[in-house]
Amino acid sequence: MKTLTLLRHAKSGYDDPLLRDFDRPLNDRGRQAATVVGKWLRKAQTRGDMPEFDHVAASPAVRCKQTIDGVEVGLRGRLAPIYETRIYLASSATLTELVAGFADHHQHALLVGHNPGLEDLLLELVPPGDPLRAEAELKYPTATLARLDLHIDNWAKVDGGRATLTHFIRPRDLDPSLGPDD
Repeated sequence: MKTLTLLRHAKSGYDDPLLRDFDRPLNDRGRQAATVVGKWLRKAQTRGDMPEFDHVAASPAVRCKQTIDGVEVGLRGRLAPIYETRIYLASSATLTELVAGFADHHQHALLVGHNPGLEDLLLELVPPGDPLRAEAELKYPTATLARLDLHIDNWAKVDGGRATLTHFIRPRDLDPSLGPDD
């Protein structure tokens, strides 16, 4: 079995209209959410609820890099991502191709990227009827972490309907102040 964890970048700002989308940084809420998710991840790994990642692939967009920085602060450890340009604003088909190319000696991968690609990938890999899938189908918020257990022995076999969604952790689940504005 392989484990694929998806992390959508934290909330970014739109304060500077001259910045390219690629260069948008996290806002204050996003920085806080990334750290809170990292703290949760550290506790979950200590409990054995989440694996330690042996492969991390991430979009090189500024907001993804800053999300990783915040997660590392909360995690109190390094993730050592490999930045893949293909992940920036990728479709689920591109993300599936990327995951299918992961080296088979990696058992527990983390993919850090953007919507709608991450959400679409989750919805393609997890079959309908799963209660956590229904949550993700409603909305995959920023800085949300989703763990998928893939019932495959090598990454090349990743395709629709083979995953079990075991965790869908939104920042607001960990700190209500990180929830949506009313």
